[in-house]
Amino acid sequence: MSTQADHGTELVPRPERTPDAVRVALARVAPHRLDEMEKHKEEALAAAIRTSKIGHLQHWLTHWAAQVEIERRPDLSARRSRALATIHGTASKDDPAFRSAMVELRAVEDAATQAVPSACAWCSAPRTMTVEIAEALAVIRLGLDGSAS
Repeated sequence: MSTQADHGTELVPRPERTPDAVRVALARVAPHRLDEMEKHKEEALAAAIRTSKIGHLQHWLTHWAAQVEIERRPDLSARRSRALATIHGTASKDDPAFRSAMVELRAVEDAATQAVPSACAWCSAPRTMTVEIAEALAVIRLGLDGSAS
């Protein structure tokens, strides 16, 4: 694991870019997400086998390295928590608070992805996202159907 402490106190050092190192770091900062990581790995492996493209596995590793980056950095973790709380506290995706929280959530994900080394150029490239795409991702990721839970 390497140490890059330029964002305040980090809970653990940034792990090397290997599946085992990322898994160990995730176990330390967010053990409740290990099953999610494993399920995502199985999906990526199946897609890689089906398409004969390793990019699925590279994307999986970059995604989980970014998730560890968020969890290990209190600044990013707090921003994500606030954004998710706002998203879950809105009555619909038409609420301006929902839209701004989705923009913040994407900014957190982008900051984390850019902070970790990547083996594939497109995995860590900055993304431009419209509010509509962010809303669609919220529906997919968070299971929102436009009504308050």
